[in-house]
Amino acid sequence: MTTFHKTDDPTVLRFETAGLRWLADAQDDGGAPVVEILAEGEGWVDLVRLPHASATAEAAAAFGRGLARTHAAGAPSLGCTPPGWSGEVVRSSGPMPLHGHDAAPVFETWGEFYAEYQLRPYIPRALGNGSVDDDGARVLERVADRLAAGDFDHDQPALVGERAARLHGDLWGGNVVWTGGGGAARGVLIDPAAHGGHAETDLAALDLFGVDRLPDILAGYEEVSPLAAGWQERVGLHQLTMLVMHAVIFGGSYGPQTVRVAQRYT
Repeated sequence: MTTFHKTDDPTVLRFETAGLRWLADAQDDGGAPVVEILAEGEGWVDLVRLPHASATAEAAAAFGRGLARTHAAGAPSLGCTPPGWSGEVVRSSGPMPLHGHDAAPVFETWGEFYAEYQLRPYIPRALGNGSVDDDGARVLERVADRLAAGDFDHDQPALVGERAARLHGDLWGGNVVWTGGGGAARGVLIDPAAHGGHAETDLAALDLFGVDRLPDILAGYEEVSPLAAGWQERVGLHQLTMLVMHAVIFGGSYGPQTVRVAQRYT
């Protein structure tokens, strides 16, 4: 077994490893594979090194089924952190609004949570770095208002039911590593920003920047946990949080792209 030695800000790594452990807890019930933590210390963590393999249709469908079961493992509330975490969540896009794992629920609906934790905090940051102008910020605020009013509330996938889903939280394609030996590829989760949320947000993130064999992943997912009707029309809505964070971090074309997507939901 070879090791990948990772270093970063100690707070960032503590949040990441708390998320890895929480996601890994779902593996006993068929959840998606999660990279194994071997050792850790202040500002570093040793993970199992994952040799590259090519994704197959079978591996992608299995990953989709596992991800559905990870989501279905649930979370105490929308916007909660992994268990054992306390303090501010530090991200490259700025402080990430979340509340404690066992805290009383802050939001009654997904729309409120998404508006107040995952969209509004990033609008002034994107405005401040110039990636979004005043008109664009108003578009984003209008979408946040509609979200908070419940205009876009929708059911979780079938296995999640009425609970909050247990999200990876940063599920772009690079955070799914296709690995394995002897021709048996599998998708493994790395680098989470885990929290309680809506399962469609993870799936929309996979779609945003591309992941190998997404149709097979989705087919496997729906095989065990069908998505609520109309999910295709909500993909852009669920991508807004990742888009606006990228506008804050990288600026450039991400601001206009965020506004263009938001305009669909005004």
